[in-house]
Amino acid sequence: MGNPAPFFARTQSSAPEPPKGGWFRRTLRFLVGPPRNLRDRSLFTHLSLVAFLAWVGLGADGLSSSAYGPEEAFRTLGQHSYLALALALVMATTVLVIAAAYSRVIEQFPHGGGGYVVATKLLGERAGLVSGSALLVDYVLTITVSIAASGDALFSLLPHAALAWKLPAEGVFLGVLVLLNLRGVKESVLVLTPIFLVFVITHLVLIVGGVFAHASDAPALMSSASTSLTADLAAIGAGGILLRFLHAYSLGGGTYTGIEAVSNGLSIMREPRVQTGKRTMLYMALSLAFTASGLLLCYLLWKVTPVAGKTLNWVLAEKFAGQGSAGQIFVWVTIASEGALLIVAAQAGFLDGPRVLANMAVDSWVPRRFAALSDRLTTQNGVVLMGAASLGALLYTQGDIRALVVMYSINVFLTFSMTTLAMCVFWFRERRKDPKWKRRAAIHAVAFKLCATILCVTVFEKFGEGGWLTLVITSGVIFLCVLIRRHYNAVTSRLALLYRGLLDAPTAPERASGMIDPAQPVAAILVAGFGGLGLHTFLGAFRDFPGQFKGAVFVSAGVIDSQQFKGEGTIESLRTNVRETLKKYVDFARNQGIPAEYRMGFGTDAVEECEKLCAGVSREFPRSAFFAGKVLFERERWYQRVLHNETAFAIQGRLQWAGKTVVIVPARVT
Repeated sequence: MGNPAPFFARTQSSAPEPPKGGWFRRTLRFLVGPPRNLRDRSLFTHLSLVAFLAWVGLGADGLSSSAYGPEEAFRTLGQHSYLALALALVMATTVLVIAAAYSRVIEQFPHGGGGYVVATKLLGERAGLVSGSALLVDYVLTITVSIAASGDALFSLLPHAALAWKLPAEGVFLGVLVLLNLRGVKESVLVLTPIFLVFVITHLVLIVGGVFAHASDAPALMSSASTSLTADLAAIGAGGILLRFLHAYSLGGGTYTGIEAVSNGLSIMREPRVQTGKRTMLYMALSLAFTASGLLLCYLLWKVTPVAGKTLNWVLAEKFAGQGSAGQIFVWVTIASEGALLIVAAQAGFLDGPRVLANMAVDSWVPRRFAALSDRLTTQNGVVLMGAASLGALLYTQGDIRALVVMYSINVFLTFSMTTLAMCVFWFRERRKDPKWKRRAAIHAVAFKLCATILCVTVFEKFGEGGWLTLVITSGVIFLCVLIRRHYNAVTSRLALLYRGLLDAPTAPERASGMIDPAQPVAAILVAGFGGLGLHTFLGAFRDFPGQFKGAVFVSAGVIDSQQFKGEGTIESLRTNVRETLKKYVDFARNQGIPAEYRMGFGTDAVEECEKLCAGVSREFPRSAFFAGKVLFERERWYQRVLHNETAFAIQGRLQWAGKTVVIVPARVT
């Protein structure tokens, strides 16, 4: 797609900047931290995660789902609890199969992006839009489900009367996570690592100890299961048993929800990125398969039954540890670490949700401001949006984990199904290049069948209990994205038509030299990508002020957004691209007989970086005047301010405050 306004439509300032030195800015800077140094060549290495930290930050989402996925499945079995033996085996197998399929996704898509990128590349843009929209809703619900489940776990440790404070406490947890993620990925993961380790240790003790404590009961358990199966076959038949099993299996779908996060979050991992991602996936798959199936087995062995206001894991820990003081300490530490890890799990939504938004923003499905990074190199706009949407979902459901898990599972398995289907298509296309394509495609085919089965059963069983709402919301997101993309395409085509002949402007009889006399009046032109808007701004300055300026200085700020910041060397690549773009503008101006030079800078905020550049140009050329282009609509609507930024006006205000002359050259779109 063309780029009608590469600088002023793609890059933009975030929220209006508080006054420099004001109390709000000082407080925010204290909480979020100082800006990153973009000139540090090892910056990405310092910010990226090794496999263990990636397991903490991304794998926690999957591992923590053992707090609600197995419980929901076991509750659904009801009096047929003996089926938990088979369910534990099938659940562990499902985790390993889906994880193996996504490890192949990592190999083929080493720059991350997960389901959105896979579906877009292999199934087409429309399929990518469906997958991306489902992922956005999924990551909002990842945060909401994790926070709600955390509240359930932590308030299991408190008296029943304390439940009135559960929802406000969950809102506080959510606010703290937003703040941590505004500081940056690595900081938030490092803070949460001790919690993750305590969870792993306590649940290892609980599961291993719980199984071995009842190991002698295994023969009696198998005999009881055989008797119950025989009775059920006589009462409801094999079909009835299968339906009950599939129902429990599908409603335990929340167990598998964190697998996508690893393939989507590759961009924050340490090089070699593919190996780091696959190792992270292995850690997550093994730990999740062990924990989820182990808890199901322990529920059955310890004859765990629901208790009002308590989670099944609390009931299990209470039975396992006993009533002694040491036992109660173990229960508190185990359940508290579980609640805390669920808060860590919400981190996956804050890590990957904004990245999906950023990928979709680059493709113009959502406002392009979501591709921008803050000066802490976080996808700030996406983090804030995910937090606000999660808070809305939390309030709407009043933190009801069962309603949330149903909504959550549908979109998760919609994305899983599309991703695994896309990989089957990929290997079919590669069949002539790779003789082993059938074997490579087999794992994806099996994963697709599992995921599609869970999706269909969940939608059918729970359509009236929240499933319909998920489908309506996801469809609404898709429709909104289509409208946004249509708007950007319309603006692109109209600007291309408007400025189609600018490159063919007649050249001067004699090409100008590159030297500009600093004592003479100079036009400083703010530009970005080489195209119609920049050329229109340049020609407008010399057309509207004939004979006034004796030279042109092209000024461009390379903005480091989520598309550029993907590893070491990407900033240098951006620097090269900006330099080549400016050279094209300089050549064009000299061919028009106008002496020209260029100045460039780099940052995460277009307004701030342009202000610095223009201040330098003003000192170098005291008689300079500044020109910036702005897309102008004949009838401005409120949504146009969201989709297109006000960067030109923001720069104009700052420079005028500094006593500089700034002219906005309109690019009119009817």
